[in-house]
Parts: sequence; structure tokens; C-alpha cells
Amino acid sequence: MVNTSNTLTLELTLTHYWLAVKAIPRLASHKKIALVEKFGLKALFAETTDLTLSGLTNPQRAAITSPAWDSLTKIISDSSHCHSQIIAFDDPLYPQLLKEIYDPPLVLFVRGNVDLLLLPKIAIVGSRNASISGREIAYKLAGQLTSHFVVTSGLALGIDGQAHLGALYQQGYTIAVVATGLDITYPARHKKLQKDIVENQGLIISEFAPGIAPKPGHFPKRNRLISGLSLGVLVVEASLKSGSLITARCALEQGREVFAIPSSIYNVQARGCHWLIKQGAKLVEDTSDIVDEFEALVTDNLNLSRNKAKDNLAEKSKKQHLCNDPMLASVGYEITPVDLVVSRSKLPIDEVLTRLTVLELRGLVSAVPGGYLKLNRG
Repeated sequence: MVNTSNTLTLELTLTHYWLAVKAIPRLASHKKIALVEKFGLKALFAETTDLTLSGLTNPQRAAITSPAWDSLTKIISDSSHCHSQIIAFDDPLYPQLLKEIYDPPLVLFVRGNVDLLLLPKIAIVGSRNASISGREIAYKLAGQLTSHFVVTSGLALGIDGQAHLGALYQQGYTIAVVATGLDITYPARHKKLQKDIVENQGLIISEFAPGIAPKPGHFPKRNRLISGLSLGVLVVEASLKSGSLITARCALEQGREVFAIPSSIYNVQARGCHWLIKQGAKLVEDTSDIVDEFEALVTDNLNLSRNKAKDNLAEKSKKQHLCNDPMLASVGYEITPVDLVVSRSKLPIDEVLTRLTVLELRGLVSAVPGGYLKLNRG
């Protein structure tokens, strides 16, 4: 209703009305959408609309008959001030896949390249406390997948951050779905990453208005958007209690494909992936395992510069020489203790430590608790 004295001078937009629908308390999204379809967006808030047989509670009817237009105007203003825009449910830019989930957000707060909303997406998620190997895999596969998809993730530490970075490194597109208002960066250490995503034609998405801080209940909501936006979800590493398994479950409920990376049976961070594979998730060894599932839906032209050279010929030659180093062959992709490297290489320990340091500086191994780990930058 728009006839109160404090709203007479207010010019209401369609965004106001969608925010007012969103603000109806304790009512599922699909029921709110049903109300809009039954009465019409603006007509729902008209004085003449009879809600007595609608099955709504008194607080729900009050939210419709007396919306807080001033507060909704402030949300729109705050969104503009943090350089974001609001995409409502009936906007042509609203992703069709997201409309198909059980509880789609009625409005999206977005900052960056909104055209990405209409392109095919693949989600990459995993543990915040990922192993070095897991981070490596997420980084590499994300970069490769940008030839076909927009890479979507949650801006979290660990696998999420590496997925965004891998996409950016290959000059591909990436979307970060966050659990806060867009004026807040969580975790704070990803402030630069969030800025880099926007500045490199990426997109930040939230269903939360500016000013809303992270809360535990926000993250499962964010996870359903990550999967809902995407054709499929790739889980790189996840423990059995990981939030990434929530995303995978959301994906299954939404009819999305689920993919998982296998790992060592001793890697506790991989047990969630192994469980998913047992439940029918597709085991992934390289990106073709994903691309082949969506052959009719993906394009080969998403990446801005997928043939970009990463190294000149001299660097490639040097790297090839180092990769043939017998010392490197003594280090495995699982944690390898120094005494085992000494045993395999049959070299004195001081020479082993020196050469391991050289390999680490070249980015071919990494020192980790318990020894060294071979890296594969492919």
C-alpha cells in the first residue's frame, strides 16, 4: 500500500516492490512468487487487494499492507553507494537456472560484469584448510575450465580462493558468491581478490543487502546459490563434515551434476570426495571429464586469452631441465619425509637440503610439516 503520509513523496520502482516481497517474514520464496503471480507485483500491495483468504499470518499481511518503503529505499541507496546493482526475479538478466531451484532469491545484489549471469557456469568448491596438492589442483583446473565456463565459487579461503585465482591467471571469467552485503569482504584477507575479480570483468553476487555481516546461517544459503547458478559442482577437497558437501547436496537436490577429485586414502580432506564418488559423483582426473558432460551447452570462446603463453622458451627449457632432476623424482605428490628423500636419492643430507631449497624456489616442491611435497604446475 502506498497511501501513507511518509510515502506520498516516494517514487516507487519495481525494485522497491520486489524488495517488499522479499521482506515478507517467514514465507518461503516459492510462496512469495506464487503471491506475485496471483495478484501481480504492484497489485499485491494495492489497497483493494483482499488477503483474508491468502493463508498469511498477521505479520505477513502487515508486511504487505504497510511496507517499510523508507527502509527499502535506503537499501537501494546503499547498494548504489557500494557500486552494486539489484537484479530482481523478473529481470532479463536473472539467471534461468537459478529460477528453477526450490527457493530462489527474489533479488540479487551484484557488482561487476552482469553479463556473466547469462553464461554457462561451473562451480569449484572445497575445504578452507586444503592441502597444498588440493590448492594446486583447484588453481590448475579452474584455469583450464575458463575456456568453457565461468568459474563460480564462494570467495572462501582454501579451494575457493584458488579457483578464483586460477581463473584470473588465465584471464578467464569468475563469479564469487558471498554471504555478506557487498560492502563487506569476508574473509577480510580476500579484499584484494574481490577487487581483482571485479576489475578483471568478474562478478560478485549476494542475496544479502549492504551492511549485513556474515553469520553461520548465511553460508548454507550462499552454497545453494553457488550450485544453483551452475551446471555442475566440482568438489576438489572436502572432509566428511565440510560445508562443501552442503553445496554438493544442494546441487543434487537442484538436479545439477556433481564431480569430485580423488586423492590418497590417507588424506582426511579427501574423505568427503571419496564419499561423493561412492554415491555416484563423477570422478574427475582432468577437465574433459567435466566438459564432456555439457558438450551441447558450453562454448570454446569464453576465455579472453586461453592461448596466452605463460613462459618464454628459455624458461620452458629451464623448467624442463629441472623437472628431469633426479632429486625431484625422489619427492612424491604426497608428503615425503626428508630421510626418505635422502634414501631415494642416495645423496648426503646437506646436499639434499640444498637442492630441495632450489627446487622450492623454482616452484617445483613445497616444504610442508613432515617433509616436502612435489607440485605440479603443468
